[in-house]
Amino acid sequence: MTTVFRLLNGLLVSMVAAFPAAGQEWQATEKVAHYPVNGTTPMALYQSVGERGPKLSLGRVIAHTTFKLTWQRDYQQQGAACVLATAKPKLVVTYTLPKPAQKLPSDVAAKWDAFYEGIVAHEKLHGEFMRDLTQQIQDVSIGLRHENDPGCQKVRAALQAQLKPISDAHVARHSEYDRVEMSPGGAVHQLILAFLNP
Repeated sequence: MTTVFRLLNGLLVSMVAAFPAAGQEWQATEKVAHYPVNGTTPMALYQSVGERGPKLSLGRVIAHTTFKLTWQRDYQQQGAACVLATAKPKLVVTYTLPKPAQKLPSDVAAKWDAFYEGIVAHEKLHGEFMRDLTQQIQDVSIGLRHENDPGCQKVRAALQAQLKPISDAHVARHSEYDRVEMSPGGAVHQLILAFLNP
């Protein structure tokens, strides 16, 4: 059971974000990457997850979600002022998930499918949080203006100042979500117990 709780404590989102440099319409791109797990019983499969899952700072995890966010920004000089006229994001969300390497017996396959679908649902909400983050950044970006700003340096600094609290709140949101989901009785905890119990 220590392996169960070690993995529970390690199931954290890993976030890779880049905030470089116009448009209101955007859509995220989603990708799925699988890693193979061995075994034909629930315990063997789960042990393989512990050995082969994505490695993060706290150790191996069941699954994780990463994102890359880049921007096309159009800063326009309007007399002495500068305005951020458009900010178009490109968001790529990647889910890394386990996949059995062998064909599973039908009863184990049914349990695996329920476990996997639950893990996917958990990770997809992390993806939604990333979409929310992107929209929040776009909302504070477009129309941002600074007077007496030849060269548009002041408005760039003003944007960076707005991004930090948004980013901090985003990280806290992911952490709290994982804490609740993985605590005893939480959704992920229940998924693991249901998968492992006869």
